[in-house]
Amino acid sequence: MPDAPPDLETLRRRIDEIDDHLQDLLIERMGIVSGVAEHKQRSGGVAPHQPAREAEILRRLVARNRGVMPPASLVRIWRELLAATTSRQGPFTIAVHVPPQGPGFWDIARDHYGSHTPMLTFGSATQVIRTVAEGRATVGVLPMPQEAEEDPWWRHLLSDRETSPHVIARLPFGGRGNARSDGGDALTIGRGATLPTGRDRTLIATENAPDISRGRLFSTLAGLGLRCTLIVSSELREGGNTLIEIDDFVPADDPRLDRFRATLGAALYRLVPLGGYAVPLSAAELAASPLSGAASSGTAPSGTAQSGSAQSGNAAAAVAGAAARD
Repeated sequence: MPDAPPDLETLRRRIDEIDDHLQDLLIERMGIVSGVAEHKQRSGGVAPHQPAREAEILRRLVARNRGVMPPASLVRIWRELLAATTSRQGPFTIAVHVPPQGPGFWDIARDHYGSHTPMLTFGSATQVIRTVAEGRATVGVLPMPQEAEEDPWWRHLLSDRETSPHVIARLPFGGRGNARSDGGDALTIGRGATLPTGRDRTLIATENAPDISRGRLFSTLAGLGLRCTLIVSSELREGGNTLIEIDDFVPADDPRLDRFRATLGAALYRLVPLGGYAVPLSAAELAASPLSGAASSGTAPSGTAQSGSAQSGNAAAAVAGAAARD
């Protein structure tokens, strides 16, 4: 005769045993994190917060996920863990843009950076930038740039100083869940080196002559093998600023950027790298395992950067259409 199924108390005892093992592993992990922090300090003060490394961890865990654990829930658990380990390595505070009207980005920031991480709220984007620039916050969470903004916040990042804040992440990375927001995505600014993860977007900004069109910028970059996924312009009396997002990791010393400068010549006054981010997990990656028989609640929102050639192609096509109308 087959063995009788375990009773409820036996199952609960087994869960308690697993919980104890998990806690033991977490304690061991935190001890290793302390060693990592010491190594970073000996290596010249490497920043505790490493967005590229965090993106690689989450992608790896989601890729190996099996069984009934929804990927979005897995990401949520590890985001809290990563927040705790980052805070253990040094001070970590978030400046969040929360306008007078509307929910702002508090929930998105909390979900990504942890429910116990100190957060400061500011009614304007420039206050967030100033707080990060002055070192009173480690990172700042700001709305995704839009066309026709009167004073776009990204223009305040146009600085040649290496210590100036730049874009380091896009939120949400692992699905929106039940976060209250205005429905838009957010960009995080901070300091530190921008590192490749294998699936990245790069942001650059130009100061250019008033007669240079987005279509010319788009076609010039495309001719150099650089595909644009976002172009946002801000017109000034003496010229214009343009924010350009490229679907790849493009370092500041990439020779294609030098050729871009040379092709535009005197029409391009200045080109400033503004950082970049690891592409957030796609809706397909966040879908529940086939074994679960149900879809995860953490689906990617409309407009969220997603991996995959189809999604990148759609974004590039939309930018190309907008550029062609200029």
